[in-house]
Amino acid sequence: MNSTYFNSAAGAVLAILFVVMTLSIVSEAIYETPAPETQGFAIAVAEGGGDAPAAEEAAAPEAIAPLLASADVASGESTFKKCAACHTNDASNANKVGPGLWNIVNRPVATHEGFNYSPAMVEFSQDGSVVWDYQHLSDFLAAPKKHIPGTAMGFAGLKKVDERADVIAYLRTLAD
Repeated sequence: MNSTYFNSAAGAVLAILFVVMTLSIVSEAIYETPAPETQGFAIAVAEGGGDAPAAEEAAAPEAIAPLLASADVASGESTFKKCAACHTNDASNANKVGPGLWNIVNRPVATHEGFNYSPAMVEFSQDGSVVWDYQHLSDFLAAPKKHIPGTAMGFAGLKKVDERADVIAYLRTLAD
């Protein structure tokens, strides 16, 4: 290897190193940021209960009964396809991953024969005294894990209230 070639290569490496270090020093001087006095962010919270009732009212469940009068059963049957992966809707009322939903409206919670309900669902049923009325169905279909914490149902829920009304109207037709 020629010494001239070696000197040129070493000079190029040193020149690049010099340029990078110079740019680093200059950029630190230009973009210098002072250290904060305290670490983290201060979150301002209004004291008092002025906004608390409004937040509770906003979180209150939507009443489903008024929407049932105008609910579309055909649309509910179409939306039920999301449920059909885990539930049956025929008179045989066979269990799949979830219990059969034939005659579900006004049936006591967690009482379908042959289905092993989660402890949370059994506790929610209060020994069969709670029934699947329209409001319970709506709240459960909106967010199963939120309505009954600990339930084994892995469905995310139907967020649109009119969609839930359609499904509940369809479920009402599934009876003798």
